[in-house]
Amino acid sequence: MDFFTADFWSALLAIVIIDLVLAGDNAIVIGLSARNLPKEQQKKVIFWGTFGAIAIRSLLTLAVVWLLKIPGLLLLGGAMLIWIAYKLLVEEKKHDVASAASMWAAIKTIVIADTVMGLDNVLAVAGAAHGDFILVVMGLLISVPIVVWGSTLILKWVERFPVIIYIGSGVLAWTAAKMITDEPLVKGFFTENPILKWGLIIVTIAGVLVMGRLKKQKEVKQAA
Repeated sequence: MDFFTADFWSALLAIVIIDLVLAGDNAIVIGLSARNLPKEQQKKVIFWGTFGAIAIRSLLTLAVVWLLKIPGLLLLGGAMLIWIAYKLLVEEKKHDVASAASMWAAIKTIVIADTVMGLDNVLAVAGAAHGDFILVVMGLLISVPIVVWGSTLILKWVERFPVIIYIGSGVLAWTAAKMITDEPLVKGFFTENPILKWGLIIVTIAGVLVMGRLKKQKEVKQAA
């Protein structure tokens, strides 16, 4: 992918936004699992826990990039990402990770929890990168400081400006629609019919945002 094209920068911007709305929440796991350990051990837990989590996430992302080249899997991945975009709007995340009793137990907890929680991030980044290895690496490098240092700031932003979640969900929906239209099995059809391609992208984004908003409003009314 050419560094000086709009496609490259739009893909990188999408990865940054995806990391902001998905990776920041994973950082809470680090704080919760290490919170009762001595101060001198907490820094080691944060470093090694994050290192292990990022290493596994790197392998998973590269594996997903490779898998998405198999015919039909871009279509499946896009459909899964639409669901992830919808869940981002309507699902209240719970952080019920228990504090570990030892440093290595805390590191293991962080790695396992981040791997499970980070699957949505892996799929989204791989999809936004469009199979470009450099974009995958840059996306992972961007996510490291977010996971380690950015969680508190991001959560404050989200609480103060809820529109951030809607922007993130919209970017995920856009990435999902792009994955679907780039699927080799149907790409020729959408290339010949650009109106249908952009129609699908717009309907996907609007559908996720509207359905998510309606679901959220319904939950608020039921809670009142």
